[in-house]
Amino acid sequence: MNNLRSTLAIVWRIAIPYFRSEDKVAGRTLLAAVIAIELALVAIDVLVNQWQARFYNALQEYNWDSFIWEIGVFVVLATTFIVLAVYQLYLNQWLQIRWRRWMTEAYLRRWLGDASHYRMQLKGDAADNPDQRIAEDVKQFVEQTLNITVNLLSSVVTLASFVVILWGLSEAAPLTLFGMEYHIPGYLVWAALLYAIAGTALTHWIGSPLINLYFEQQRFEADFRFNLVRVRENSEQIAVLRGEGAEQTLLASRYGRVVANFYQIMSRTKRLTAVTSGYAQVATIFPYVIVAPAYFAKKVQLGGMMQTASAFSSVQRALSFFVNAYRTLADWRSTVARLDGFEMAIESAKTLSAEPQTIDVVSHAGDSIELAQLLLKLPNGLPLIAADGFSIRNSERTLLTGPSGAGKSTLFRAIAGVWPFGSGAISVPAHATLMMLPQRPYFPIGPLKAAVVYPAAADAFGLDRIKQALIAVGLPLLADRLDEDGHWNRMLSLGEQQRLGIARALLHAPQYLFLDEATASLDEPGEARLYQVIAEQLPQTTVVSIGHRSTLHAFHDRKVELVRDGDRFSLRSTGRDADVPAGSAE
Repeated sequence: MNNLRSTLAIVWRIAIPYFRSEDKVAGRTLLAAVIAIELALVAIDVLVNQWQARFYNALQEYNWDSFIWEIGVFVVLATTFIVLAVYQLYLNQWLQIRWRRWMTEAYLRRWLGDASHYRMQLKGDAADNPDQRIAEDVKQFVEQTLNITVNLLSSVVTLASFVVILWGLSEAAPLTLFGMEYHIPGYLVWAALLYAIAGTALTHWIGSPLINLYFEQQRFEADFRFNLVRVRENSEQIAVLRGEGAEQTLLASRYGRVVANFYQIMSRTKRLTAVTSGYAQVATIFPYVIVAPAYFAKKVQLGGMMQTASAFSSVQRALSFFVNAYRTLADWRSTVARLDGFEMAIESAKTLSAEPQTIDVVSHAGDSIELAQLLLKLPNGLPLIAADGFSIRNSERTLLTGPSGAGKSTLFRAIAGVWPFGSGAISVPAHATLMMLPQRPYFPIGPLKAAVVYPAAADAFGLDRIKQALIAVGLPLLADRLDEDGHWNRMLSLGEQQRLGIARALLHAPQYLFLDEATASLDEPGEARLYQVIAEQLPQTTVVSIGHRSTLHAFHDRKVELVRDGDRFSLRSTGRDADVPAGSAE
């Protein structure tokens, strides 16, 4: 019971925001329409139940006129039922797609906002495969929640409607055993209730492990798909290293988990299907067995018997909602658990910036980036870099060096505001624009012009300006391919990707440009040419570079080195600022 309450509370928390959103009028209207039609369908079922008594009595009495009349009544009821069922499906699907669109956009905002997607990876949260959570689990949640809710409501209304009918029929067709009549009030209702309780208890006992099995199945399937994508994305390196055999082994191992878990689902489903199928088959004949003695004792006509059997079946189906929908409910609960875990992971990532020991990135009125009492830490809490009173001065070109693992890239991430582990403050000039170019830049799949100007819109810059930037960085052959769609991270060499990244910087002209070995894949003459282009076309841009080549010194005014200082690294200026002590550059 506690698990049920917990699940329903989670469902409410996930579902209710849509019906309070800017789309609430359309959402509530569609939901009301779907429910109203479902109630109308139940009303038609009640009318059909009453029709059965008249129709079969007409057959028993050989009443041709009554038979023809009832055929006409059935045509009207059936036509109405079909029209309502068609429009209910249409409105149901319309509500699903609107609800799913809103939830997808909301999750995308929360996942991508405030770099939560990056911080979730840093924390190693258990919300694996966020792509599946947003693309697949949201779809299943909306579809399953809506269908289960409507079906449950239908079962409740059906139960309320037919219990009254069945109770009255219990009086008209008293329980007859061995020629003796037993007047038990509502005995048909009690028989249906006991039958449903027995079936529900047995179904839950056998099927409850399916909830966790479905959860694990989705996780294993998503993990297998994710690793297939990784093979495709890194196909060149795998081919060069002749790693196909190793990948085959790894993929087979991951798919083995899919198969092993599915076998458990098969085994459990086989037993559950045996119970539910047997339950459904017995339910077909069960009401006739109960009412048959009264019929053969001529206490009830054929129409009454058929009406009683139909009403009994309706009550039994309503009471057996959990039996008939158990597999769907198990899958639904696993979907709810996955979305809940995804939401918790997002919130956990967001709380990093609210913790007492975090890095504050603030705006100030100066013209330089200031580091005050800054202590960068690793995710496990170990100290990495300490800096106090350090400045990145406006329009100055700084080269940052240090041993591998010293935290050079981490310092860049902290300045960009995405590294949460540590304490202290980073002050950035108000309204300053920063751009970080890593060693392997990112380009969205699509037209080349959109890849170059990312994250701006594809039409943010004129075609002539984009072509000039491509020519300036040594990619003249790409200047005529701006409208070509492609997966540019796969189609271009790393050196070409780095040139394209510099072209992006030329277009955006940021006030601060951070180059994290962004030219390391080029030869020294090519690298020198790009730095000259940056100096010529971005004379007012403050450039901070990470690099190990000695040739880079000629293109920077100032050199800063990360040096070991006890259990952490400190910043120390060399060259022109050699007299500045460790941990400071002023």
